[in-house]
Amino acid sequence: MSKGGDYGGGTRSIREFLDGKRFGVAGVSRRGDVAANAVFKNLRGCGFETFPINPNADEVEGETCYPDVASVPGVLDGVVIGTHPSVARTVVEQCAEAGVRRVWCHRAFGEGSVSPDAVDACNRHGIEYVVGGCPLMFCEPVDFGHKYAPTSFKDSQRETRVQIRPARRARW
Repeated sequence: MSKGGDYGGGTRSIREFLDGKRFGVAGVSRRGDVAANAVFKNLRGCGFETFPINPNADEVEGETCYPDVASVPGVLDGVVIGTHPSVARTVVEQCAEAGVRRVWCHRAFGEGSVSPDAVDACNRHGIEYVVGGCPLMFCEPVDFGHKYAPTSFKDSQRETRVQIRPARRARW
C-alpha cells in the first residue's frame, strides 16, 4: 500500500463509487455503536439502498443482516468495509466472488478498516478501491464531523490520509 500522494483515479473514483445505488456495509454491529452502523444508516438516509453484513447478526438497525457479501440479494455496486483490519481481506475476497467491483475501506481515526492484505486482494482481483476516509464526507447533507474531517483530498491532492486506486488488470 502506498503512502499519501498516490491517488489513482482521485476524486473521480469516489464519485464513481457513490454513483452506485446499492451498497453492502460490512462490520455493522447489533449494538449500533460502531462506525459501520453510522455509515449504514446515513447512506440509507441519503437515498442509497444499503444492506448490513455481519456473520454474527440476523438483524441490524431493524433490517435483515446478511452473513456475507454473496448472501445479499441482487448485485451490489460497492461494499463499504467497516470491519477490523484483520477481517478486511476476507470481505474483499467475498466481494471478488460475488462480482462486486468497488470497495471502500473506512478509516476515521487510527487504522480503521485499512489492511495491506485487503489492498493486495483488491489489486489481485481487479477491484477498484478507496482506502481511508468515509463515504459520508461526500453524501449530502454532510454532517459537522464529516464536513471538517481531517483529510484534504476533497479540495487538494497534495496531502491526504485517503488513498484511491482504480482497478488494475489482473496479471496472468
